Amino acid sequence: MSIEFFNESGFDGVNEEMLIDVASFALGAMDVNPDVELTMTCVDLETIEELHVRWMDLEGPTDVMSFPIDEITPGAMTPRPDAPDMGPAMLGDIVLCPAFAERQADAAGHSLSHELALLTTHGCLHLLGYDHGTPSEEQEMFALQNELLADWYDSLAKRGLTFHPKPSGAKAFPSAADRETLDDEIDTDFE
Repeated sequence: MSIEFFNESGFDGVNEEMLIDVASFALGAMDVNPDVELTMTCVDLETIEELHVRWMDLEGPTDVMSFPIDEITPGAMTPRPDAPDMGPAMLGDIVLCPAFAERQADAAGHSLSHELALLTTHGCLHLLGYDHGTPSEEQEMFALQNELLADWYDSLAKRGLTFHPKPSGAKAFPSAADRETLDDEIDTDFE
């Protein structure tokens, strides 16, 4: 997997190695072809707000946005064993806003690093076609997000890696309803 990472946020405390690791883990766990390419960019509040308005027609900043190159379904990028090699394919872009994520992390009671890992996992699922437009989609996506994130922490222990401690607070692996409540709290900070 080829992941390019750019930190254009001017924000200290962004662990590039950790974010690439969690994205690689999540995509691998979702059976995505290891030849895919992905770009991850951290931006400031102004930039994420411009993107949010431009692409979602929603005012205000947000935490993460995903821009898939093609609409795909999980497993779709893994060819049949007898298929010819497709070569590398571009999966898409994930844009993170550490300044926004820091407020969410503080409100949830865990580290910025964990929040960015959670948002990266969320962004990867969006690139794979998952969404949370309906209650059933939302429940499925958040359950999968939390499962992947928990499995990533377990994989770190098995690989002898530690980026930050695995949080144990109630909001560390949020349901969709928990996240909506947290997002409502954060949104009032920007008004």
